[in-house]
Amino acid sequence: MHDIKRILVVSRMTKYCQRAVHYGISLARSYGAELYVIHVIHDPLTYGTWNLPKPSLEEDYKKEIKKSKENLDAVIIAEKGKGLAVKEIIKEGNPTEEIFAAIRDNDIDLVIMLAHEEWRLEHFLFGRSNEEIIRKMPCSVLLVKEEPQPAAF
Repeated sequence: MHDIKRILVVSRMTKYCQRAVHYGISLARSYGAELYVIHVIHDPLTYGTWNLPKPSLEEDYKKEIKKSKENLDAVIIAEKGKGLAVKEIIKEGNPTEEIFAAIRDNDIDLVIMLAHEEWRLEHFLFGRSNEEIIRKMPCSVLLVKEEPQPAAF
């Protein structure tokens, strides 16, 4: 088994990504590894012609991305303050291509990403599926499950 020197957390800029980032932080500290967090901005509203109220969708999309990024940035800033080297990669384009480019360019040993099933809107907004990425992954992968929600009575 080789050492884990560089870890990449794939952020979809949703509230659930904070759990994946926390796993990345924990493992980076345990292994003394460098931690990278990648955010790929994939604006689905710029592709194709939509018969939807586009201005409303664009505004909602931008608000959600901004709020999620602020939450993730707070986690990253806190860890940097504790001495952990965290490198944030922000790219625009096709998420799968950008993730693989980051893995190759940074010689990543381990990728951490969410394992939950994607719903249609998320797939539309973030433009990728775990299955597509995992099948082509050139390094080890850790899939993080969402915390189960408590049963409602």
